[in-house]
Amino acid sequence: MVTAAQHRSPAPSPSPAVGPAVRRVPAVRHLGPNWYACVMGTAIVGTAGAALPGHVPGLRAVCTAVWALSLLLLAVLLAARSLHWRHHRDQARAHLLDPAAAPFYGCLSMALLAVGGGALTLGRDWTGTSAAVALDTVLFTAGTVIGLAAAVAVPYLMGVRHRIEPGQASPVWLLPLVAPMVSAAVGPLLVPHLPPGQPRQTLLLACVALFGVSLCATLVTLPVIFGRLLTGGPLPLALTPSLFLVLGPLGQSTTAVGKFADVAPGVLPGPYAEGFSVFAVLYGVPVTGFALMWLAFAVAHVVRARREGMRFSMTWWSFTFPVGTCVTGTEALARETGLVVYDGLAVALYALLVAAWAVAAVHTARGLLSGGLLAGPRPAPGAPGPVTARTT
Repeated sequence: MVTAAQHRSPAPSPSPAVGPAVRRVPAVRHLGPNWYACVMGTAIVGTAGAALPGHVPGLRAVCTAVWALSLLLLAVLLAARSLHWRHHRDQARAHLLDPAAAPFYGCLSMALLAVGGGALTLGRDWTGTSAAVALDTVLFTAGTVIGLAAAVAVPYLMGVRHRIEPGQASPVWLLPLVAPMVSAAVGPLLVPHLPPGQPRQTLLLACVALFGVSLCATLVTLPVIFGRLLTGGPLPLALTPSLFLVLGPLGQSTTAVGKFADVAPGVLPGPYAEGFSVFAVLYGVPVTGFALMWLAFAVAHVVRARREGMRFSMTWWSFTFPVGTCVTGTEALARETGLVVYDGLAVALYALLVAAWAVAAVHTARGLLSGGLLAGPRPAPGAPGPVTARTT
């Protein structure tokens, strides 16, 4: 993922008071919230692989190790971002006031939720069920609260503080809006661990409400993004991979309705439980069809951008989590319909996910070792101050 900035006024220069802080921890000054995409992309590789059809010896152990890596990455990033807010508060505020960076605050929520969901899906193999439930409860609660706050605060800032032109519409705008959908897909995992009766029903229906929040917000935003692509020309090269972000609400919503259908029996009265199974198919099949169309559309744009010189940036993490949600959504359809074609599609999409994750991870590691990814943004050639693209 990326913080690809379009033309705007440069962020205010840090005051002299922050000089000593910059010298103390310079490495985290330009560590933006977009870095949580690494956690999201890593966690989804583990959780999506755990539900693949068939039995591959050792696959679950590998997926659990990948989830453990995502937990470690989350802990490291939370610590680093805490240092960022403590020592570089001016830069943190600048991110909030930057229309290209502010939407990435939704990534914090999704990182917490993705790792929390993996705790119950995979982590319980190593930690035990009780510890996994406790960890998921904490991460789900924090991620949901932060996600709802971002879903309100970021659009509010875009409307009243940011200065955005019509041609600047970007798939990045979806990031804070899809966070409640991740909560909707992860929350049902906790339902069986609550006392029977109203506690289970309340959590399940709360997840359905979160599904509605994200779906409605996405439905009013996506036409703006698609219209910009049709009338404003292709996105800047560094921002082109963000087209994959559109797959996030599509795949995650299909995953969510599948989870509702999985846990509804025994929690809700019979007609409602059966209705969720019907809805999972009637909703998931057409949405997955649109997701495949958009995947082809996004791939075509990325191939074009690559031919024109697109180089690695943090946008490449857009190839991971959104594709992973399509894998989990397809797995849900395979469970509900019993069709082998969805099993095959899930395996194919998972192979694409693993390849994308490997490429993004290798390039990110190289960028960290060289120091390039944590360096400050550089002005474009000939530009007096504003930045045209960033890789951090």
